[in-house]
Amino acid sequence: MSHAESPTPRLAMQVPLLDLKSQYANLRAEILPAIERVLEGQQLINGPEVREFEAAIAKYTESSAAIGVASGTDALVCALMALDIGAGDEVITSPYTFFATAGSIWRVGAKPVFVDIDPATFNIDPALIAAAITPQTKALMPVHLFGQMADMDPIMAIAQEHKLHVIEDAAQAIGCTYKGRQAGSIGTVGCFSFFPSKNLGGAGDGGLMTTQDAKLAERLLMFRNHGMNPKYYHAYVGGNFRLDTIQAAYLHVKLHHLDAWSAKRRTNAKLYDQLLAEVDVTTPVIAPHNVSIYNQYVIRSSRRDELKSHLTERTIGNEIYYPVCLHEQACFKPLGYKRGDFPHSEQAADQTLALPVYPELSEQQITYVADAIREFCGR
Repeated sequence: MSHAESPTPRLAMQVPLLDLKSQYANLRAEILPAIERVLEGQQLINGPEVREFEAAIAKYTESSAAIGVASGTDALVCALMALDIGAGDEVITSPYTFFATAGSIWRVGAKPVFVDIDPATFNIDPALIAAAITPQTKALMPVHLFGQMADMDPIMAIAQEHKLHVIEDAAQAIGCTYKGRQAGSIGTVGCFSFFPSKNLGGAGDGGLMTTQDAKLAERLLMFRNHGMNPKYYHAYVGGNFRLDTIQAAYLHVKLHHLDAWSAKRRTNAKLYDQLLAEVDVTTPVIAPHNVSIYNQYVIRSSRRDELKSHLTERTIGNEIYYPVCLHEQACFKPLGYKRGDFPHSEQAADQTLALPVYPELSEQQITYVADAIREFCGR
């Protein structure tokens, strides 16, 4: 019997959206000694493990420098501060992303200006950016959503023409590539998150900034530590954005496994693509020049909410990223946007659903998920 004809499995199967306990169990023998070394050394703030991790990430992302910070949100805020973006300035970004993207712009006193997405990739549509540029525009903040990079060549061309900074929101994108180039290596600054659910997830919050500009790297280092250099001498008002030493040690262990995990996510995504090929849902579209890390595997359905309930009833983990676009959030009402301003983003918010895609998934679990979707669509 073919997959297309197979019935829904008789026995329910637990398929969580993410299984960090399995990942930790596999790495426990590596992680605990690394953390113990930090505790024995008691250099808990800016210890050597932070510098070692930063050097490893700079090499991995093919960047000149990497600066660890306390979260992905702090990476965005610190980058904006170091680039002197604040009150009266505008930053162009996507309305279909996690809140921190626009929230960081708002927090430094600047204005988020939204541009709609490409409905195929969910990333910002470069063709719409130029029309949104004003004399107040200081930067572009493309988001590499769901582990696939935005179309960076036209974005960089627009930035160069208008003398704008480019801040890559690469929170979901570590290890993915665009025309062979790593996320975080192309723009003025790349900003990463190590939230535990990310492909490279910490034991709590963590983040990092990358850059090819040595002078900017020095500013980023200062801004992450109260604008201070040397100690007690403050050229700027920065923040306490430091990455904990324990987090750096934990993440450095996991970094060695990241490529294998990303490859397994691509294998899982390919199986989903095959099993759902003739089902009434839209599977992820990856641009030919991109290699995705599938931070999420996101499908579309015109009956998304019903499908979500169906999967939940069958003990299949799922999540909506993101049910409310940023231009419709109550806190951004002063920006003056309204429903209908960004139809592709709004449709994505109404139709998308993320399925389990983590590396430890079995083929049996993926088949169970696909069969449950097929059952729903066959009604």
